Amino acid sequence: MTIHLKPELEELIKQDIQRGAYLSIDEYVEHAVFMLHEQETWLADHRSEIGTKIEAGYAAAQHGELIDPRPVPLWKTENGHGCCPDFSFVHYFCSSFTR
Repeated sequence: MTIHLKPELEELIKQDIQRGAYLSIDEYVEHAVFMLHEQETWLADHRSEIGTKIEAGYAAAQHGELIDPRPVPLWKTENGHGCCPDFSFVHYFCSSFTR
């Protein structure tokens, strides 16, 4: 299998390998694919439960009654700016209800 990556992704992989946690690109990609597969499996196995909780949270928010009023914490990036955690998989998961 041949995989083509954007240069930015190649650079991220090289940086992680230089840190010493992985011995090769193959080892890095194998670990990344395994982690993604585990995440996708968990999401598939808990789809109904997650959907129920999302619907309950959305309904509560529509009525001004949030279940958990704590704000989403900001993570500090290397340059000191804050950013939100990546919840893109939740967006993908939620949008799959309308497919």
